[in-house]
Amino acid sequence: MKNLRLALDWTANTNHTGFYVARELGYYAKNDIALTLLTPDEDEYATTPAKKLELGTVDFALAPFESIISLHTKQNRLPVKAIAALLQEDISAIVTLSANKISRPRDLDGRTYASYKARYEDAIVQQLIKNDGGAGSITVLYPEKLGIWNTLLTNAADSTWIFDNWEGVEAQSSGIELTKFRLADYQIPYAYSPSLIATEAAIEQNADLYAAFLAATRAGFLYAKANTEEAVDILKKYVPERDARLINLAESQSYTSAYYGDESNWGQMDADRIQRFIDWLYDLGLESEKLAAANLFTNELLG
Repeated sequence: MKNLRLALDWTANTNHTGFYVARELGYYAKNDIALTLLTPDEDEYATTPAKKLELGTVDFALAPFESIISLHTKQNRLPVKAIAALLQEDISAIVTLSANKISRPRDLDGRTYASYKARYEDAIVQQLIKNDGGAGSITVLYPEKLGIWNTLLTNAADSTWIFDNWEGVEAQSSGIELTKFRLADYQIPYAYSPSLIATEAAIEQNADLYAAFLAATRAGFLYAKANTEEAVDILKKYVPERDARLINLAESQSYTSAYYGDESNWGQMDADRIQRFIDWLYDLGLESEKLAAANLFTNELLG
């Protein structure tokens, strides 16, 4: 058996269901793969998934596409590539409680935003406000990452960034009304999140193994899409108790499954979409180097 380790970008949720399903149903084992899934609550997010990949403690990491760009342009560069996108569309949003009477992004001027402290995150949110005619003068807070959602619920922050299929479903299940701002609605050409990434060196050395891993993973995600109830039964063993109690997992799974793709396009990424995001970062001065999308991802392992 080949032992592979994957650092997830968050605690177990419906973005990740396919990994758990593929492992439970033996899809990895059939390919002589033993998969370990690491979640950030194991160290309270002290080390990000991308950093774990950089340190060599994992084979794969889940991260937004910005992390790939950042790893290529930081002082000590790490050549990495995305090898699959878990979602075919961006289902994240900047949100605020509707009770805050913030009806559009420019109303966030002078308000607070709870940040994950990602490299481009704060500037993206500021640009969202500017693109709606605001000044982008938001006050940025840096709570503990795993507690960020709670800062919104307790009014310790006015806004934050969520996955609508997870925190959004929790809010709906709990009767909490959210006002949501999607990046695409305000001329921000966001790329893929989360992306499955690996180092270029490892991809070259383990192409057949990684292709087998992705084939098993695809099977897990497509099984979850076709079998919501069974997928939820598998996932809920790993979901934190609080989330399992407050989130309608079946509703979240149904929502998320619609964005997994299908047999023909699961995991596939579009070079033009990635290039638009790279160019947008460069044009705004958030990056001093304009990278080529082709150097940041590959669909070749997807078969």
